[in-house]
Amino acid sequence: MNELAELTVELVSIPSHEDETAAGDRIESWLRSETNAAVARDETGNVIARRSGTGEPQRSLALVGHHDVVPPAPEQLDGERYVVETRDGRIYGRGSADMKGAVAASMLAFRDAAIAPDVELVFASFVGEEIGGTGARAAIEAGFAPDCAIVAEGSTNYSKLGVTDVVVAHRGRRASTLVARGSAAHASEPEAGTNAIYRACDAVDIVRDLSVPTAEVFGTQVEGSVVVTKIDGGTAWNVVPDECTVTIDERTVPGGYADLTRAAAIDGVEHVVEQDLPPMACDDKEFAQLVLNAAVDVQDRSPEHVTKPHATDAGWLVQAGVSCVVCGASEPGEAHTKTESAAIDVLDRCERIYRTAAERF
Repeated sequence: MNELAELTVELVSIPSHEDETAAGDRIESWLRSETNAAVARDETGNVIARRSGTGEPQRSLALVGHHDVVPPAPEQLDGERYVVETRDGRIYGRGSADMKGAVAASMLAFRDAAIAPDVELVFASFVGEEIGGTGARAAIEAGFAPDCAIVAEGSTNYSKLGVTDVVVAHRGRRASTLVARGSAAHASEPEAGTNAIYRACDAVDIVRDLSVPTAEVFGTQVEGSVVVTKIDGGTAWNVVPDECTVTIDERTVPGGYADLTRAAAIDGVEHVVEQDLPPMACDDKEFAQLVLNAAVDVQDRSPEHVTKPHATDAGWLVQAGVSCVVCGASEPGEAHTKTESAAIDVLDRCERIYRTAAERF
């Protein structure tokens, strides 16, 4: 195995679904031993390193990832370590695709890139991405604000097989509920009460017919969605229910939400937002083209500017004024699965994309 594959295997083997400390320790120690960068670890657990060219930095580029993962499947855990297997040119294990492989690629690119004299190159691996971006938000609140960032989430095999594309926009996710309230009564006298389930059903009918917003970023289209995923109401077969909750999964686009206020306009229905992960749209066409050109130059097939259906920490960074693209090794259908894996040659490709983009920035 090459250096990148070995580092990926090492990082993937370290559990980080409940406590990211050990994985952060290894990333921090590697950066301190392999680079002359200024390396910091904040109270949240984020690892952030900075290195500059020979002159006064005028602009900054960050390579961004996260080292937390979702809980492993039973077969992905062996005692206190994650199971890691290398076969057929791929690395299998929890976090190989999402996204310790791309973190490792970012680490090597951060170390090896020959940057311009006036550029500050930043490496950041956040915690808590899988639970709503707690690490990214803490870093932003503490002043993390590079001019541009390549967020190393998945963008491989999006436009076609065998290519790593560059994402210029992705959807966000708003998780919310419609809470319908009525008044209880004995089911033998339903007219004595107000049926909360009926009110909830009226709200669901409105949600079913809602239009979803779309957005265009550099000629690429991203479309939202909204769907009811759960209904919970009633306490007994002979009681008119006084409360019913409708769970809604909504995928948002830059600048747009579905109009759920229409459902909440029904008497007795309230809309409650539980989580709102922001979408992302790159606002710097020149930067997006720079990264795409780097992607073109390091692979045989032709990558494209594409959109991504999933939220990433790029959404939080864009809210803070950072111009972002997403580019990484994970392929559709790999993340969060019991057979999660990343191709070694694609990890190598991503390292070269990151390094090339940093050197041209």
